[in-house]
Amino acid sequence: MLAYPSGVDVSSSALRFLAARLRKHRHALGTRWRRLSAGRQALPTLTHLRNGQPYAQLAAGFGIGSTTVYRYITEAVEPLAALTPTLAEAVRSASMKAYLVLDGTLLPINRIAADRPFHSGCEDDGRVVPAVA
Repeated sequence: MLAYPSGVDVSSSALRFLAARLRKHRHALGTRWRRLSAGRQALPTLTHLRNGQPYAQLAAGFGIGSTTVYRYITEAVEPLAALTPTLAEAVRSASMKAYLVLDGTLLPINRIAADRPFHSGCEDDGRVVPAVA
């Protein structure tokens, strides 16, 4: 596999923020040693979250295994997820706003009853439908 340097349009403050959260998380877990420092672990995590870079490419670029990349990203998402509001808090906050913009991700789903591919919440012609099979 060919590894190459790449630019990521993520702010250095986001990198420092995640690295600080990872240090606290590692300290709480009692982790003694990792191949990458918390700052270096934050970089492939932000790269994957921002650009969707595949684990194999991140592994080659950082000189670690793809399984390690998966574990690092999963571990780094935990402290970020802890910062998010609960559903009740989000609904309460949204009810106080003048307007609300909802955004989502369409995922391919397995729909056995149909011969054409479906995505969660959207049919091929763009109509929004429930993602229930």
